[in-house]
Formats: sequence, structure tokens, C-alpha cells
Amino acid sequence: MSDREVDSLAVKDSEKSDSPGEGARVRVLSVTSGKGGVGKTCVAVNLAYWLSKMGTKVLLLDADMGLANVDIVLGLKPRFTLEHVLSGEKGISDVLLDGPGGVRVLPAGSGVAELADMSEEAKATLFGELEALEEPFDYLILDTGAGISRQVLYFNHAVQDVILVATPEPTSMTDAYALMKVLSEARRDYRFWILANMVENESEGKNVYRRLSTVSDKYLDVSTSYLGHITRDPNVVQAIRKQKALALAFPKTIASRCLRRLADRIHHLPQDEIPAGHMQFFWRRLAAQMA
Repeated sequence: MSDREVDSLAVKDSEKSDSPGEGARVRVLSVTSGKGGVGKTCVAVNLAYWLSKMGTKVLLLDADMGLANVDIVLGLKPRFTLEHVLSGEKGISDVLLDGPGGVRVLPAGSGVAELADMSEEAKATLFGELEALEEPFDYLILDTGAGISRQVLYFNHAVQDVILVATPEPTSMTDAYALMKVLSEARRDYRFWILANMVENESEGKNVYRRLSTVSDKYLDVSTSYLGHITRDPNVVQAIRKQKALALAFPKTIASRCLRRLADRIHHLPQDEIPAGHMQFFWRRLAAQMA
């Protein structure tokens, strides 16, 4: 699909979306990975941006408690974070930031204790505030931590569709498979969307998917689908240094075009392919995982 076609689709969507987020129905997607350094946060940030530009309301949650970096990547300087919500000093609406392209960002704050270590009072405060969010959103995108820590598992257990970012490196694919294995042991209704990052071309991207899907089909009872690929691009590093979304710093670079097409694919999937539900359902499901 050409850039012009994507622009056209975005305009059509914004024209027909008289009230984005109407009915408080939301598609919840986690962007996760088996190991760090595979570009997970870049993917989450830029997918959020392009989805927002397509006429939808997007909430980007930095779910990497302790090593939060969405605000850093975007050059945002939050006065308040989830730490202030947990302490009762601020409400959730005081913490939300305006990100690029109309994206709303919920910063975690570096050094926040793992969810599993929160007191019952802190958990009650967090989920009470999150459920009280009055802003309607079409998408909730979670930028989780990497690996199989308790925190990563909690957030991924609360969603049904997982965007699993992997690179051609053997360690990345091994760790991606390990994450699928651990998650599938708890639930079997996951849909893993494999996203091949830092590849040389589409052929290498599909090879990453084939290798992961072959072994998962053989040993795991999970559903995997190929979301697409992102071509290796030196401008990604430059955008991070500029503390800007790639989509803003280098909108026409090859990786940015790949991300734009991926966002378009997600946005135009049939409703039954990405289950939609109320925002409260996600938070309650997450709370149940933490009980």
C-alpha cells in the first residue's frame, strides 16, 4: 500500500468517526518482547502515533514499571507519574500527558515498585483511578517490559492480543518463544501477532515469523499471525537521540513507512480479529491477575 493510499484511508476514517471512542469501547494491545533492545518502545510509540492520525483516540501506557522510558523517547517531561497516583497525591487525569499526534500518554515513572509488590491499598488506588477515566479511547496500547518478569506477565495476562516484537537474532527469537510458552501455560486464548523488526527486507521478516510459528505450532497451543516487518533503518537511532517519535523526526524514512502500514493494518482488521471491550474490563482483568 502506498503512502498516498494510507493518507486517503486515514482521511476517510476521520470523516466517518464522528465520535471516536463512543461507548467507551477499546481495543487493548500489548507491545512486548522476549528480550530488550529489539525496538519495542519505538514500535509502541509510533503505532500509537499513526493510529491517532487515523482519527482514533489512543492511550499509550508505559507499562515498564521501574525502567519507564516512553516519556524519554518522546521528549516529554512529566511533572507527575503513576507514583503520585499510587501515593494518593494526584488523580489519573493529573498525570496524563499530551503526546505527539494527539496521543495521550500515561507515564509510569522510573523506580515504581513492581505491581506484585504493591500494597493492597496501592492496587485499589491505582485501579480505582484507572476505572474512573472519563476520556473515551479507541485504543489502549501497553508498552510492557521485556522478558518474563512477573510484571510483564501480569500485563500480558490481561490482554488477548499480543504484538510480539522479535529480530532475526537467534537470542531474540529464542526469548520470544520462551515468552509465548510462559504466557500460554496460563491461558490458551492468546493471539500472538509476530512483528519482525530490524530486518533487511520483507523476506527476512517472513522468515522470522516462519521460524517462530513453526516451533510454536509444534510445541504450543497458541495462535500466531504475521503482523509484518520493519526494515532496519539508522534513522531510528537518530530519532531516539532527538527524543522524537520516528514518525515526526523522519516521517518518510523506510522504517516510518513500515510502521505506518502496520498501524493501518491493525486499524482495518475486522472487529472480531481484535476483541473490543470496555476499558474497565481490562483493568479488572489485570487486577484479577494480581490478586
